Parts: sequence; structure tokens; C-alpha cells
Amino acid sequence: MIYSDTVCALGEGPLWHPWEEALYWFDILGSRLYRRDTHGERHWQFDRHVSAAGWVESGKLLIASERDLFLFDTDSGSEEHVVDLEADNAVTRSNDGRADPWGGFWIGTMGKAAEPEAGAIYRFFKGELRRLYADITISNAICFAPGGAYAYFCDTDTHRIQRVALDGDGWPAADPVTFVDLAPEGLKPDGAVVDTQGNLWNAQYGAGRVACYNPEGKFMTAAGLAAGQITCPAFGGTGFTTLFATSAADGAAPNDPFAGQTFSVPMGFVGQREHQVKL
Repeated sequence: MIYSDTVCALGEGPLWHPWEEALYWFDILGSRLYRRDTHGERHWQFDRHVSAAGWVESGKLLIASERDLFLFDTDSGSEEHVVDLEADNAVTRSNDGRADPWGGFWIGTMGKAAEPEAGAIYRFFKGELRRLYADITISNAICFAPGGAYAYFCDTDTHRIQRVALDGDGWPAADPVTFVDLAPEGLKPDGAVVDTQGNLWNAQYGAGRVACYNPEGKFMTAAGLAAGQITCPAFGGTGFTTLFATSAADGAAPNDPFAGQTFSVPMGFVGQREHQVKL
């Protein structure tokens, strides 16, 4: 079903805030943040691309923009700079990101025109922004296994979702390995989230679905949605049993009337509560 009929040029970064019981999401190309709960919908306009967030407390988010991470107060609309993010690189912007079980925040960058290997993936933790992976074309699918044994990520351009083991502080402890290779099917992995059973739910851009893979990387099922360019899922709602998904209108086919809208699907699976960012 349609959760919000607001059309986003590039809807991304859905985040269910467990304390507020509200869904946040972004229109990256529109430089906007949206919020919706049972009382209605509102938005905030920024002067630069914004793409992903983690919740810090009620009314406060850590937001990734094209040049920094900043603390945003949704009541006052005020911003507090936290750390630069490729601020000296006009080619790139932030893209996919998510808080990890330790209270850190992983964030990917990419070229604004998807320039080959222009992006990277970083982790912000205890005041330090550290680059983890370079030469990324389209950073996506950042998410975490229950308990924090693994992190997942992808470069959409390679069609492969990667998995990496983490150490006791949440840093990569080994080289990434391929978790799912979607190249044989011609599928493009976009944003992803992991449920409480360790199943990974991946939005597949252009395929109109969010596909589920078990912890061994085997396909289980898929939720079909009414827009073709699905960008990112999130679990939320009562008991975290609703799957939300954003989509993109930019570049959509003429026969895709729901492109750019945000969807919700009741599921028989339970999502993880999004981790709290600890600044």
C-alpha cells in the first residue's frame, strides 16, 4: 500500500524512529527530509543533498549530507556540524548509511553523476570518521546482522552484496566476501536491512521489489511493490512488522505512475529496531 503519496525525485534512507514511532526518509535530489506518523507528514528543506540518518534521541538525528555529518534538531530546525565528509570534493555526495550496534554510523559516498569509483564507505565512531573502503561507484546496502557479527554493503555497479566480519568494537576484522551475486539475474542491489532472524532484505532498483535472502545468501521470498525504482527498505511500525520502502521518480518509465512514492507492506517477519547513534 502507499504510505506517502509525496513524490520524491530520489527517495532514500527510510528510518523508523523507535522512540517517536515515526518514519523519516529523504529526497536526495530535492534536498529534503520527510517525517510521517499517525498525525500527518512534514518536511524540512536543506541547502545541500541529504541522504541518510541515524536517531540520537527524540527530536534529534545524525544526518549525512554531501559535505558533512551534522546533528539536526527536528523541533527547532537547527544544525550542529559534527564532522566533514568529503567536504573538499565537489564531485561526490553522501548516499546510503545506517547506525551500527555499537552506536557508530556507516555512510557511503558516490559521484553525483555516478562517476566510476568516485565514492567510498566510512564509519563514524567515537568522534572519528575512518574510511573503510575506497573506489566505490554507488554505495548501498549498508546494514548489520543481529548481534553485530557481520556488516553488509554493496557497490550497486558490481551487482554484488558483500559481507564482512566485525570485531568486538564494530570494525572490519577480515576482507569482505560476496554474500549474494545478482549479476547473473541482471539485478541492481540498492538499500538493504536485516531482520531479527538474520535475513537480508534488499531493494532491487528497476525490479519493483524488495528481495529476501537467508543468512546463507539463499533467496527466500520477495515483496513486490507498485513502483519500479525501489531504493531502500526499513522495518518499523507496531512490533517492527511493517516493511517500508522508498522509490525514485527520476528516470522512471512513463507507465510507472507511483514512482517516487513511499510504500508500506505488513510482513510475517520482524525487523530489528534501528540502532541508536552514540555521539
